[in-house]
Amino acid sequence: MTQPHAATAVIALGSNLGDREATLERAVGALDALPESSILAVSSWHGTVALTLDGLDPEKPAYLNGVALLQTRLDPYTLLEAMRAIESENGRERVERWGDRTLDLDLIALDELEIDSDVLQLPHPRAHERDFVLAPWLEVQPDAVLIGHGPIASLLAALRDSHPTSGSPA
Repeated sequence: MTQPHAATAVIALGSNLGDREATLERAVGALDALPESSILAVSSWHGTVALTLDGLDPEKPAYLNGVALLQTRLDPYTLLEAMRAIESENGRERVERWGDRTLDLDLIALDELEIDSDVLQLPHPRAHERDFVLAPWLEVQPDAVLIGHGPIASLLAALRDSHPTSGSPA
């Protein structure tokens, strides 16, 4: 299923197991190879402390995080399914919520689309709380606005004022 027009997807990437940078680079290549899709921009990789269900855990392997902007005609559910396949191809195992992972891909936003289903929520419900999403997103799209929350530059500044350190995953 395709959308009638190309939309810009904001995709957060993260890895804290294995050769993190190589895995993230493979994921970017796989996203770029999706049908009717092409990478517009990729942030630099940002090192972050692991975020677990119990909070930040510096004892866990550190994450590399980034954001890619993907122009796509894929509908959001098809894109999400393709992202899950890329995670699996890179050794992702879903064992524990917010556990260590070789690759984590999160669909943060797709233009101004709003979805609230059991399978997908857009924009991502915790993106506004995540330094490791906002900082790389700001790098590749400084004028971006997170629907329902405001300009990402303002969100990042407020987050850094209230929480000097923020961890991962999305």
